Amino acid sequence: MGISSSTAVTNSKASINKQSYWQQIETRGKNQEVYFYAWGGDPQINAYLQWVATQVKAKYNIKLVHVKLSDTSEAVSRVLAEKSANNNSQGSVDLVWINGANFATMNEHSLLLKQWSNKLPNFGLTDPDNNPAVTFDFGIPTEGMEAPWGQAALTFYYDSLAIDGSENNQPPTTLNELLNWSAQHPGRFSYPKPPDFLGMSFLKYALVMLHNQSPESLKSQLNQPATEQNTALVLEPLWQFLDKLHPTLWRKGEYFTQSGAQMRRLVDDTELSLAFTFSAPEVPAAVQRYDLPESIRSYAMDDGSLSNTHFVAIPYNASHQASAQLIANFLLSPTAQAQKQKPYIWGDSTVLVQSMLTPEQQALFKISTPHLSALPINSIKRTVSEPHPSWVDAIMQGWQMRYGVDP
Repeated sequence: MGISSSTAVTNSKASINKQSYWQQIETRGKNQEVYFYAWGGDPQINAYLQWVATQVKAKYNIKLVHVKLSDTSEAVSRVLAEKSANNNSQGSVDLVWINGANFATMNEHSLLLKQWSNKLPNFGLTDPDNNPAVTFDFGIPTEGMEAPWGQAALTFYYDSLAIDGSENNQPPTTLNELLNWSAQHPGRFSYPKPPDFLGMSFLKYALVMLHNQSPESLKSQLNQPATEQNTALVLEPLWQFLDKLHPTLWRKGEYFTQSGAQMRRLVDDTELSLAFTFSAPEVPAAVQRYDLPESIRSYAMDDGSLSNTHFVAIPYNASHQASAQLIANFLLSPTAQAQKQKPYIWGDSTVLVQSMLTPEQQALFKISTPHLSALPINSIKRTVSEPHPSWVDAIMQGWQMRYGVDP
């Protein structure tokens, strides 16, 4: 049965309108500077962003400036200050690498440009209609305010020379086993000090696991905003767990590392035997860069792996909104996603759905032989979602009050 002439005309008009919209973005976005506010604490990520800068310079004559942050909240504060000063169109932040908690804050204060990411040509490669991971952030609908950039899950790794896998010397595979293992191997484990993202991720993983057996009425509070009424009750199991764990940690829990990179160095220096990351491919990438020994092995906890997608967003008052959209679309391209996922580049998992790609594009992601230190395929038996973003502040304030120590 043929397509009617009216349907053909409608489809043609839709195609032209869609094409002309993106052509307008390309025309307006070329030959500009884009200030990308993103965490600057990992040299491999910084090097990847330098590669992105060379690509968009050649493609669009855009000068991409990586403004290196120690915490994303610095960018949030800047945009909030600009809004307070009625600077609604000449903002200094064009694009920001954002996490769920900061997305919730910026959304609450109407600091983000809306309905742009769902118009990116490459957004369709994430299969958004069947993939809520790219349209929700910590349970909050993104409403076109964020473009997905990478995927991550909490992955543990250990030095197989220190933990040989024999019956009495195996890595822990549940939170409770971790507590017992750390007591039996004092000083061989630690976690980064909050508000470091990775440290907070460990605490959120622990909190979710500790409530596995809680009554549904209490467990469901993790998906609701933290309040004065529910905070003490929900967080009490976490404090009890940490009171037991901290004396067994590196430096007896009196000092903490500042980042995942510093924790990784302690493993490399053989001070720690067990650590974790929020991106499994980072481990073989670090081994191949000689940042970790070849004896490193990765695994996922049996009781669950905290998992999420990370995004980029454009502030509502960004000076170069069209240019920022060109950058975000390039970050979602198969070329950029495959480059980012290479173990020796960054090792951050792609957000693209392979079935949406052409065979040529799929080939970009093929790894002939997985590295021995890589997380084995299908290791993650159970993924668990992040709690409501308001719990980040609640955990951080409670942690600081109880355990706040010098770096």
